[in-house]
Amino acid sequence: MSEKTEVNLRGVKESKGVWLVKVPKYLSQQWDKATEKGEVGNITIRKEKGKTEVRFSLNEELTALDAVDEKNASLRVPRDHPFTMHTVGGQTMAVFSQSDADEISLEGMVVHRAECRPVVTDNYMKLKKLQIKESIKPQRLSQQLERAVTTVFKPVANHNFNVEYEKKKKSEGKMVRAERQVVLDMLFSAFEKHQYYNIKDLVDITQQPVTYLKEIMREIGTYNSKGAHKSTWELKAEYRHYHSEEEEEDMQTA
Repeated sequence: MSEKTEVNLRGVKESKGVWLVKVPKYLSQQWDKATEKGEVGNITIRKEKGKTEVRFSLNEELTALDAVDEKNASLRVPRDHPFTMHTVGGQTMAVFSQSDADEISLEGMVVHRAECRPVVTDNYMKLKKLQIKESIKPQRLSQQLERAVTTVFKPVANHNFNVEYEKKKKSEGKMVRAERQVVLDMLFSAFEKHQYYNIKDLVDITQQPVTYLKEIMREIGTYNSKGAHKSTWELKAEYRHYHSEEEEEDMQTA
């Protein structure tokens, strides 16, 4: 029999609904630097051509990035982050909190889902390059010892993490799914160099399963089924820092 847990529902009547927002990892790290109960930024909601636009602006003092080296000392975290809104759909989601006394309270029901994404600029692309560079640094380094290791240890035929990796590799095929954010970083870095890619090239670059890669590309990209760039992918307008050929023609016509 499962253990019963009491939930405090006193605040439900006063709740007007909550938003479930996914934010970049670097943004949550910058928020942690804010003083206790300090303001981290502000959100603006406005109507633009009949469409609601939501934008988060990070406080200026929180844009300073802990420099990895002198070369990247001038890098700063992006301030402006437009929201990409999603419907809740048929899901029922709620937000709970837990006090120091382990009391669980229902804070409200989720009425909106959104993704908080930065405005793509040269500074942001440099930041992404730095993050990718840091993520691929080896976690272990070889070191020559001046004296023999005298601690007693027992070698094993295979480590647990190797066994788990092999199991996952067999179940999913030769290519193992990486974390979604890691794949996004690789894709954005690739599209910084070229505007169009076919799916085979993207598979070679990311080393990810085709179905998983297409799933991500449908969210951030557009598939060209005809025209000069038939059978290729490109980033959606909100994710690219360049103008497409059609946009450039429209700008010249205007």
